[in-house]
Amino acid sequence: MLQDYRQEEVRSLVEGLNYTQKVQRSLDLIAEAWKEYGDRLVVANSLGKDSVVVWHLAKRVSPQIRGFIVTTRFKPRETVEFMHRQVAQYPELRVFRNDEPIPDGLWRTDPDRCCERLKVEPTRRAIEEMDVGCWVTGLRCTEGRTRTDFQEVEERDAGLVKLNPILIWYEREVWQYLALNQVPVNPLYAQGYRSLGCGPCSRIAVGADERAGRWIGTSKCGGECGIHTRPLRTARASVEGT
Repeated sequence: MLQDYRQEEVRSLVEGLNYTQKVQRSLDLIAEAWKEYGDRLVVANSLGKDSVVVWHLAKRVSPQIRGFIVTTRFKPRETVEFMHRQVAQYPELRVFRNDEPIPDGLWRTDPDRCCERLKVEPTRRAIEEMDVGCWVTGLRCTEGRTRTDFQEVEERDAGLVKLNPILIWYEREVWQYLALNQVPVNPLYAQGYRSLGCGPCSRIAVGADERAGRWIGTSKCGGECGIHTRPLRTARASVEGT
């Protein structure tokens, strides 16, 4: 059962398992969740390297697994084109976005509010409309300073399980999997990016922190858009917003 995975110490798994063992563990996690949730298991695909690994793993478990993509008006052209190719190949990937007007330059003046409107709100809508009981992400605890306290199996929203099946993978293991399985990736990585988001808020950066290039020059530098930290169940989110 998924419950069995909650008890293990994440850091010991990061350092104690080899690449092959991590891949098998990820497959086992997704398979167990698929067995438990069936069609209510849905993969969140950000179109980044980690998400496409998780999507590929999920399809190895079952071709019937569905997914969703959240896109915004600020996504780079390369990401949009990659998204269209992915959706053409996998029509079970639904695309969600929020096209409501927002103030000009909101990404610069209030990046938290911008992400809330353009990324968190469509994620909530995807979870509601697709009747999600367990959503699967590409989050990794080795990716940056804001991602060290997550678990492989979480329930941050009551009644909504969050599965992070590659949480314990290193960046090099992500690229190893992509290369060995010949999985297509966003072409922006060939330009030197390590973490991808909206165009104005993603830069090429160096150093140990993969997310150091996100939101440079703002209060969110290297931080989170909110989908991993904010309530996602609509009822709960509306209560907190009052």
